[in-house]
Amino acid sequence: MKRVHIILIIVLVVIIGIVISTVADTSTYTDFATAEKNPGKEVQIIGKLNKNKPILYDSKINANHFSFYLIDNKGIEKMVVYHDAKPQDFEKSENVVVSGKMKNNIFIASSILLKCPSKYKSDSIPEQFGERNFGKK
Repeated sequence: MKRVHIILIIVLVVIIGIVISTVADTSTYTDFATAEKNPGKEVQIIGKLNKNKPILYDSKINANHFSFYLIDNKGIEKMVVYHDAKPQDFEKSENVVVSGKMKNNIFIASSILLKCPSKYKSDSIPEQFGERNFGKK
């Protein structure tokens, strides 16, 4: 076997290994109950921010400690701690996606993604614009 063939086989094996590890590591959204059952496993949870509970972040005391309460899609609420700065416009978000692990009944987030409301979304449809009429039928 030629040296070129051996190198191509090695490169092919490495590429296949990377693809398999990437596919095996992909995660889907879950809830806090599943995260509690698997405390060492990294999971993604989508939920809504509980604005009635405190959002704790003080950059003067500790710029790398941010905590809040999140309600998942099944209605379970947990405290989430994120060891980084608070994301900009956090309070305006519609949904929050946190990636991380459960530890002692607290979700330790390694990353946070925000879904903010669209600035183009309108709650009402105009009845008229120029000569066009959009009234309800």
